[in-house]
Amino acid sequence: MSIKSKVVAAAATVTLVGGLGVAGMTSAQAATPSCGHNCIDIFSRVFGTHHRPNFVLDVQRGTKTAGTPIILYRTSNTDAAEDFTVSNQGTVNDFFQAGLVSAALNLHYANDAAFEFEYSPLGADSGLCVGVGSTAANLTPVALEPCGVSAKTVWVVDSADTIRGGYVPLINGSDTNFSHPYVLHYPGNGYPTDVPRPQLNTYELQKYSNGAVFDNELWGANFGVLP
Repeated sequence: MSIKSKVVAAAATVTLVGGLGVAGMTSAQAATPSCGHNCIDIFSRVFGTHHRPNFVLDVQRGTKTAGTPIILYRTSNTDAAEDFTVSNQGTVNDFFQAGLVSAALNLHYANDAAFEFEYSPLGADSGLCVGVGSTAANLTPVALEPCGVSAKTVWVVDSADTIRGGYVPLINGSDTNFSHPYVLHYPGNGYPTDVPRPQLNTYELQKYSNGAVFDNELWGANFGVLP
């Protein structure tokens, strides 16, 4: 199987540059020292920049249980709930050959990069990845789901809509809507400090009349520990 397991930061950086952010090339990053430079820190274009992401992907209350909501939370080098690693990486075709994504997804995105993001508090693998519990659609909640089981935990870099600065939409691997794919989405009326915390979901790719993707569907990434 050509999908690589547990990539080190250097290898992942090469893969992500030009795709998902400018990983490994900035100093303002997140995750705990125990997770270290293997940790990937994913953030929305709405809330900060690569040099200063104010909020990053987080497991609500740090619970290692399938179905736990994925939220955004303030960057911290002591919050293990922000620790994620790249569990598997490759092209969509690699995942197709491994039996994890559909032939239809492979037909549309075969050469695009795809990833699983595993929750790894303090650097310890949990076997749970960022995903959806059912086939992606509008407002499908994003939560922890078992890694490596199905397309629901696979995220495809939408290379056709990458913008300057390395921000990209992330298409869920279970997508069946190829005209308007279902992507990782931050609720448009939400803010990370709201109570209850807004849970990420999937939603069809949204664009302005000039073709620009909505900011709450654009994502960047760094590696490493917040100073």
